[in-house]
Amino acid sequence: MADNTKQNLLFKNLLASLFEESDRDGSWQKRFTQYNTLMAYYKCAMMEVETKFNVLNQEYSIQYDRNPINSIRTRLKSLESITEKLEKRNIPFSLESLEKNLNDVAGIRVICSFQQDVYTLADALLSQDDITLLERKDYIANPKSNGYRSLHLIVSVPIFLVREKRYMRVEIQLRTIAMDSWASLEHQLRYKKDFEFTEEMVNDLYYCSQLSASLDEKMDKLRNAVNPEHKKSNP
Repeated sequence: MADNTKQNLLFKNLLASLFEESDRDGSWQKRFTQYNTLMAYYKCAMMEVETKFNVLNQEYSIQYDRNPINSIRTRLKSLESITEKLEKRNIPFSLESLEKNLNDVAGIRVICSFQQDVYTLADALLSQDDITLLERKDYIANPKSNGYRSLHLIVSVPIFLVREKRYMRVEIQLRTIAMDSWASLEHQLRYKKDFEFTEEMVNDLYYCSQLSASLDEKMDKLRNAVNPEHKKSNP
C-alpha cells in the first residue's frame, strides 16, 4: 500500500510539473482528473477490442474445434512514456496533443498459434462495421532490418458512455508464439543497461529471427496437412 501511495505522489508531481507553465493558477488538479478520465476511456477501448478478439476466438473454436489465440495482453502507456514520446517529437504536453498525436497509448498484443491465424483474425476484426482501420504495417511480409516480425494495426473503435459515443484509437499487434518469443528475448538482450551489442551478436539475433520464421512456415504447412478443410476455408 505504501508503494502505491508513493507512486501516486510521484505521478501527481510529474503531472503538476507538466502543466506548470500553462496552468499557473493551480488548477492542474482539474487537469489531473481529466487525464485520469482520458486514460479510463483508453482502457474502455482496449476492453472493447479485447472482447471482439475473444468472441472471434470462441467462434473459431466452434467452427474448427481449436482456438487460434494463445493469449491476449493489454497495455496502457505510462505517463513517463507518453511525455518522452511527445518530447522526442518536440510536441508540448497537453491532453489534446496526447490524444491527437499518439496512436499507441492503448495497446493490445494478440499471440496466435499459427501465422495464417494472424491474417484471418485481422481480416475478421477489420470487417466489423464499427472498426475503422487508420494504419496497417505488415512486418511479417516485410520484416524490420533486425528480423522483427509482427502485424501492426491502428484502429479507431467507439466506446459508449452515459451521454456520448466517443472514438478512441488502439494499437494492435498480432504475432505468432514464435514471433513473440523472439521479440521478447531480443528486447531483453538488446536493451540491457551498460552493454553495447557487437556486430556478431546482432547477426546472431537476426539468424534466430530467420529460424523463427522458418518454424512458423513449417508449422503452418503441418497444420494444413492435418486439416486441409481449414486451408480451403482460410486462404
